[in-house]
Amino acid sequence: MSQQDKRTAFRAKLLTFAGDPATTAGGARFEEDGLLIVEDGRVVAAGAYSALRAQLTRETKLVQWPGKLIAPGFIDTHVHYPQTEMIASPAAGLLPWLDTYTFPTERSFEDPEHAANVAEFFLDQLLACGTTTALTYCTVHPGSADALFEASEARNLRMVAGKVLMDRNCPEFLRDTAQSGYDDSAALIARWHKRGRQLYALTPRFAPTSTPAQLEACGALARLHPDVFIQSHVSENTDEVKWVADLFPGHRSYLDVYEHYGLLRRRAVYGHCIHLDDDDRARMAETGAVASHCPTSNLFLGSGLFDFEKAKQAGMPVALGTDVGGGTSFSMLQTMNEAHKVARMTGHHLTASRMFWLATAGAARALGLEDTIGTLRPGAEADFIVLDPEATPLLARRTALAQSPEEWLFAFAMLGDDRAVLATYAAGREAHRRA
Repeated sequence: MSQQDKRTAFRAKLLTFAGDPATTAGGARFEEDGLLIVEDGRVVAAGAYSALRAQLTRETKLVQWPGKLIAPGFIDTHVHYPQTEMIASPAAGLLPWLDTYTFPTERSFEDPEHAANVAEFFLDQLLACGTTTALTYCTVHPGSADALFEASEARNLRMVAGKVLMDRNCPEFLRDTAQSGYDDSAALIARWHKRGRQLYALTPRFAPTSTPAQLEACGALARLHPDVFIQSHVSENTDEVKWVADLFPGHRSYLDVYEHYGLLRRRAVYGHCIHLDDDDRARMAETGAVASHCPTSNLFLGSGLFDFEKAKQAGMPVALGTDVGGGTSFSMLQTMNEAHKVARMTGHHLTASRMFWLATAGAARALGLEDTIGTLRPGAEADFIVLDPEATPLLARRTALAQSPEEWLFAFAMLGDDRAVLATYAAGREAHRRA
């Protein structure tokens, strides 16, 4: 077979990005009649059908999605796969929620069979919602990370995950040590980081559940492996912020604790970032650390409102996360919906094109993966989704009246959920099709 014979082409409306729509004129590119050409799991070309049709041969398989939209696959930058089954658990706030639901639920992941079962269900949910990459927390058990990576590898997905580090202020049954956490993480990095499409993230749960010795060990691993990711939580809840100040006296702020131990850098992703000050935001911007905004979780747990305007002024990298199980949906469309409302409450307007950018190309850029995922540019991994504007009667009625691509995309962001995702492709292969 010739190289061209192995190609598959997809014809539909097309959404791609040339830059952040908030700062780049023409940052969002919308093709009314677009063509995406894929070969061996990577993008060959994407653009107007009229410009690319000459690249089709009789042997090229052509998949047509009339009236539908092809966009890069969504990237969820903050989610906990072990919390899948405790989503929608009531509690008075973050800290009691952890004690009542999170820690008991995570204990069951000492059983490899249970971890594998939840990992499969978790990936099913992501793909049904159009999410093709996620930064996910596992539990303190190394086997929980193995289970997630094994399930992801079998589906050829690009996932970023890590074993939680937690050696104090948690139940004994979930506690590791500074040394065991270091050793387990080092072994998992050796086993999984950059194996196929899998990537590793050093994962101290949050500063209160790690001793200074454990954070120092984590920083040592980060220095040894400058291309691994780092993920944790910061400034989610005012009670948590006060707790950190008591546990780590002498530090300027909660964020400063992580910087002190060498955990503030590119590819470091911090969930929430609600109660930061201007100096914190400046340090995030200067180091390239990413704020993962998790609006459904912040509203559900009453944690506070993320300030998009101050993040913009500081130049702080921002992406979106679902934070299941504190978050209430795996859907990045529903996450956009809540992000828009949170932004409005703080005096900022998020356009639809920017919300889609934050969930795709913007997230990839913040993570240092802009040439790999979140994009449909030639050479990128062919992770993409097909969105259906007629998925529900209300969505169909609203999109039919849209006067511009922005208005059309805004309807998806406000009215869409997993039902709007008709198909999800990972590395050019169909990984989910809506029933």
